[in-house]
Amino acid sequence: MATAKAKKATAKATTMTAMDHVKLARDPKRPHIFDFISTVCSDFEELHGDRLVNDDRGLVCGFGAIDDYKCLIMGHHKGATIEENMEANFGMANPDGYRKAMRLAKLAERFHMPIVSFVDTPGAYPGKEAEERGQAEAIAKSLEFFARLKTPVVVVVTGEGGSGGALAIAVGDRILMLENAIYSVISPEGCAGILWRDGTKAPEAAEALKITAPDLLKLGAIDEIVKEPAGGAQKNHKATGAAVKKAVVAALNELMKLPVDELIAKRYDKLCAMGRFS
Repeated sequence: MATAKAKKATAKATTMTAMDHVKLARDPKRPHIFDFISTVCSDFEELHGDRLVNDDRGLVCGFGAIDDYKCLIMGHHKGATIEENMEANFGMANPDGYRKAMRLAKLAERFHMPIVSFVDTPGAYPGKEAEERGQAEAIAKSLEFFARLKTPVVVVVTGEGGSGGALAIAVGDRILMLENAIYSVISPEGCAGILWRDGTKAPEAAEALKITAPDLLKLGAIDEIVKEPAGGAQKNHKATGAAVKKAVVAALNELMKLPVDELIAKRYDKLCAMGRFS
């Protein structure tokens, strides 16, 4: 009976389309950054501000403990209520958020504390104020900064991994991804609008973009898929958090043993290998 159920579950998983994964990744009931903080780490203390403009609520950062590791925890904050959604721009960070992340990551580097980054955003905030304060420059600087950071970085894509807004805090030594999360240079709707000028072709765009965890694992863009509870992460936040914690601790156990020079060299090689398919 158990074998039959397992086969049925496998069959169901293989029949899911890329757009089905998109819908699950966007489900507002999926665990958000504070859900993961409560299930993955302890003694969390949030820190605020970029020391230049303000404290962006679209990107949360603070220090906490994951098992025996004192870590910097950062992640996009979509919010669980309408009020939180509005305050955090639905997880779309401003330049202030990325500068806050870099400020605190530099502090983590000083004490050789690992960084765990939770990615869940449609993209960086596209508002006028964000552009005036240097959105593109902040993202570009973040990419360069995390590529050279002298401490381990573990990334977990938990929902939407949208474009540069996601990539800015997703440069790491281990890239983990929840089973139903997505990660892409553009949304399926945006891609369909550009290629076909027809938003109804989003499902076709989703398939072509290869945005699901299995596709990205095959392409080498991520390192590991974290299984979700039956029905998706939104069904059981606690079980999802436990699975993520197990994967993160396993990655940290390996990365913390590496000398800094070797860590940076491996990260550089990892980044350079992306896009090489022959």
